[in-house]
Amino acid sequence: MSVSLISGDMAQGKAVETTQTQRGAPSVFPEGQNGGTDVSSTYFHHKVPIPDDDSQMWFSFRKLWAFTGPGFLMSIAYLDPGNIESDLQSGAKAGFKLLWVLLGATIIGLLLQRLAARLGVVTGMHLAEVCNRQYPTVPRIVLWLMVELAIIGSDMQEVIGCAIAFNLLSSGRIPLWGGVLITIIDTFVFLFLDKYGLRKLEAFFGVLITIMAITFGYEYVTVRPDQGELLKGMFMPYCEGCGPVQLEQAVGIVGAVIMPHNIYLHSALVKSRQIDRSSKKELKEANKYFFIESTIALFLSFLINVFVVAVFAEAVYGRTNIEVVRVFLTQHRMLPLSLQGVVLGCIFGPAALYIWAVGILAAGQSSTMTGTYSGQFVMEGFLNLRWSRFSRVLLTRSIAITPTLLVAIFQDVTHLTGMNDFLNVLQSMQLPFALIPILTFTSLSSLMSEFANGLFWKIGGGVVILLVCCINMYFVVIYVTSLNSVWLYVLAACLCIAYLGFVGYLTWLCLIALGVSCLDVTCRVRDDTTVLIEQQPEFDS
Repeated sequence: MSVSLISGDMAQGKAVETTQTQRGAPSVFPEGQNGGTDVSSTYFHHKVPIPDDDSQMWFSFRKLWAFTGPGFLMSIAYLDPGNIESDLQSGAKAGFKLLWVLLGATIIGLLLQRLAARLGVVTGMHLAEVCNRQYPTVPRIVLWLMVELAIIGSDMQEVIGCAIAFNLLSSGRIPLWGGVLITIIDTFVFLFLDKYGLRKLEAFFGVLITIMAITFGYEYVTVRPDQGELLKGMFMPYCEGCGPVQLEQAVGIVGAVIMPHNIYLHSALVKSRQIDRSSKKELKEANKYFFIESTIALFLSFLINVFVVAVFAEAVYGRTNIEVVRVFLTQHRMLPLSLQGVVLGCIFGPAALYIWAVGILAAGQSSTMTGTYSGQFVMEGFLNLRWSRFSRVLLTRSIAITPTLLVAIFQDVTHLTGMNDFLNVLQSMQLPFALIPILTFTSLSSLMSEFANGLFWKIGGGVVILLVCCINMYFVVIYVTSLNSVWLYVLAACLCIAYLGFVGYLTWLCLIALGVSCLDVTCRVRDDTTVLIEQQPEFDS
């Protein structure tokens, strides 16, 4: 659609000059913001060069290896203690019947991560930086607060997982509050590993993922689940005999797998590679290899999640509470099942328990570090703050650890795992604040040029995001209605109005970016004004 740019001074009788230009973006978004420079100070002390390898026309293992790293760091969010908790509850409550939900959620997550990586590769800016440039001040600050809530919630889950792992590995000698304090210290130690080089840091994360694969894989081999039931549950989208408990668990799987802060994280991590953004060939190549790497990484994370679901489906599902309690009594342990895997130690021997704890510790430590990077990127992008890593970690870690430490001191592990359910709900509510912006900005041709989403990705992405948000809101409604408190219902209703209002605002902007131009009120006003000016008679000088 063309618009007329008016120059000259009509009041002084000067001639009107008009020029036809192509509109690059809806009027509600600033133009000319693509091709941003790298402004974040975290993780980008140096960039990994991409080798020239023309020996292969379409694929090069050397180039794939150079691009390998960001996708595996991103995949750690699919393996954090919150996900492990959701997996084992799924196996314990529904057996193998919900594996197809896990598979579908992982595929949806891959498609959303593709959009995040594409934004970072093409624009040279991560999602928080783009939000800072495209959204007005007040919505931008509200969006930042919502994302920070999601990061803090994820951080608390990781602290809970590490604390329980330390408790198990020490046979109860390290209390839960002691494990929480240890997690504070070791996080600061591990975060300085990137001083030794970006590739070494990525290799360290690869080691942690390998530890998870080995430990949870050992549990899988030890338990020997029914392979036929496993394949049936994975590829048959049906849940025979399932009720509200299984439905709630299915919704919880989606909420645990697709994490809001992970979209921001992945869009920033891809900036760590040297890419000439003036070359369309290099941009296409980078998008291709990052997608391949993300696919491999999420496939491995899916296998690890399947290991956990299958282990608890075989070991716990179908057992009565009396049978489980009898096992605990026999072993003189009265700890709840939940995240610890004590049941594995009781049924399959002490080795299974300690190996499980090592896997949980690796999951907690790795996700703690990536969560800290997410917080750094979000703060720098939204607020243009250049805090040191120490200051940033100290702030968010203090916010995350304080309530966790209080519960660990004055309560028990049951309350910690109950807190995990609340944190899953909290992160589910923050999901639209990552998914709607990523679809919005990857659909803007003024930002993405020829790499903007086509009609298929616009429609498909919109449907997927709508589905995921509805599923997660259902999960939230189930949680709120279980509180059985009138004043909490009233408070939830008030918060819901404000929440839906802001989500509606972001959705309005997203629809304009997707091409629903009739919603662009400012554009219509501008066009009407232009028509009136063009219809004015010209005066001779």
